[in-house]
This record gives sequence, structure tokens and C-alpha cells, in this order.
Amino acid sequence: MESPRRPRLTPAVADIRRAVRELLPPEGLVLVGLSGGADSLALAAATAFEAGRLGIRAGAVIVDHNLQTGSADVAARAAEAASRLGLDPVLVLSVTVERDGTGPEAAARVQRYAAFDTALAKTGASGVLLGHTLDDQAETVLLGLARGSGSTSLRGMAARTGPILRPLLGIRRAQTWQFCTDAGLEPWSDPQNFDPRYARVRVRETVLPLLETELGPGVAGALARTAETLREDSDALDELARTMLRENWANGKIATDLLDAQSAAVRQRVIRFGVEAMCGVWLTRVQTLAVAALVTDWHGQGALSLPGIRVVRQDGMLIFSVL
Repeated sequence: MESPRRPRLTPAVADIRRAVRELLPPEGLVLVGLSGGADSLALAAATAFEAGRLGIRAGAVIVDHNLQTGSADVAARAAEAASRLGLDPVLVLSVTVERDGTGPEAAARVQRYAAFDTALAKTGASGVLLGHTLDDQAETVLLGLARGSGSTSLRGMAARTGPILRPLLGIRRAQTWQFCTDAGLEPWSDPQNFDPRYARVRVRETVLPLLETELGPGVAGALARTAETLREDSDALDELARTMLRENWANGKIATDLLDAQSAAVRQRVIRFGVEAMCGVWLTRVQTLAVAALVTDWHGQGALSLPGIRVVRQDGMLIFSVL
């Protein structure tokens, strides 16, 4: 097999290496979240190459979700691939995905990110690189639109979220497959990626191709650009709301006239963020609007009881308490 550190420099190899180089830290250790699929394998190979050039360390973390027969063998092959690429350390972490009512994909995601936290703590790495592509971003936005989600979902995935780094959000999935071909790498094909029981698979295999056929090429890129624009707007509104909270929220209280003077977008964020920080409760949009009505549609109504919290308007203040 051609050396993964010196594959033929094709456009796919150059583009993915460049994308990785832009997000790597100047020093220390990073880990690649490696499943063995084309996206993460191309990411691992590019990271190994670029880390070597920068003089930093790069390892890998493989999460065995134990959801399929033979998953331990798949994880072992991914670990072998990581070692051949020169990544070190290589961690294989086994998790148990519990059915918690959120669906298997969401439950697996929770355990996967918990495993990443464990890997960071064990190794002292500064971050974990994940192989989410532009296609994944487009699927996320489209699913959010279909579910009527707000900007939190439609903003998609960020390139940098704490220690999680996603350098391939501007790279198409086809490019990662081409990288593997050009570099002589053999990616694993996850059968769950073709299982139509999963909504994301139906979006990937049916909905997006249909949109591209009916509306013309470029739909995936347009959805990804939409996410980027919404993320910029959402970040600005979030910062306004958090600043207001820091300056005006005290002991679970905030003035109603202050909230009434804000735009709906800021007012509702202040309510959500305040409740989250104080009570550890995440309000739905319907619940947030019910609280906001104590400000914008006040006609003497009594206390509002929601899961985990109680809200009452009294003496020109909204007062929040934990149930």
C-alpha cells in the first residue's frame, strides 16, 4: 500500500489536507475520531500528515457503540488503520447505548461524545477532530427544517465547538472517498448508513438527490451556506441575551419592563438561558412563549408551572424558582 504520509497529491488530497491544516493547533496533542469510514479515514490520514509537518502529536479515538454484530472487529480494524497512519496514541473505547426515548442515533451520539470527553481526559489532548462533511451539514439543516426547529438546529454544526473540531465542513463526501482512493486506503462502509429506517439516511439517499434533480445542483452547498449565515446571526443574538443576563438577572429575578423592551428573539433567549443556568431546565419554544406571555400579554394571570420550574410575575419582576 502506498505510504499514507506521501499519497499522490491530487485535488482531493490537497483540499482535505488544507482544511485540516487550518484547524490544527500549533502545539500539543489532538485526536481524530475514527470510525473507519471514508470521511474519518481521510481525516485521519490528512491529520497524520499535517501534524507531522507542524511538529505536533496526533492520535485517534475509536468508539465501539456495540450496536452491530462484529462491532469490536470493526473498531479493531480502525485502530490498526490509525496505527499504520502513524497516529499515537490510539484508544478504543467501548460504550453501551441505552434506549432513552430520544432514538438510537441521538442516544449513540450522547455516548460517543461522552467517550470523547474520556479520551481527552486520559490523554491530555486539546481537541478531537471529527469528519463531518458539507453533506452532513446539509442533511442536518434539512432535518431541522422538516422538524420545524429554530436557529439552534438550523445553524448546523460549527467548525469549532469547545474541544470538538470539524475541519471538513467545506468538503464534499465524494472528496473523502476520492482521497481514500488516491491514498490507497480502504474505508469501511457502515451498513447503517444505508438503512432507510433512519431519517438521516432517507434524507441522504432520497430527499437531497431528489432536490438536486428537481431544483438543480448546488442544494447541499446552499443549505450549508444557510447554516453559516444563521450561525452568525444566532451567535450575535446569543451574546446580546447573555450580556443582559449577566447584568440584570439576580437571584432568579429579572425586570419585566426590561424584557418587554427587547425584541422577541432576545427576550426569549434571556428566558431560556436564564432558566438553563439557574434550574438546569431546557425550555421548549412553547414553554418559552408561555413564560414570555407573562411579560408581553400580562392581564393578571397567576403563576406558571412548567416541568422543573415555577414562574410568577410580581411587583414588576419575573421570579423563577425550582420545583
